[in-house]
Amino acid sequence: MAECPERERNLANCNCTYEPCSKKGKCCDCLRYHLAMKQLPACCFPDDVERTYDRSFARFAQIYGK
Repeated sequence: MAECPERERNLANCNCTYEPCSKKGKCCDCLRYHLAMKQLPACCFPDDVERTYDRSFARFAQIYGK
């Protein structure tokens, strides 16, 4: 995969705590990966929820579907 020209800027907003993640700062790759897994990326969740690694659509709806 090509290096993202916006990677450094994207990292400023990336709250992903999964340390071996190779997609940090590469939002297109991250989004593509998580959507294929029927998930949303870390940046769609508050920090306390992101740390649980439950990035499912159901968890997103539970948080924001009020």
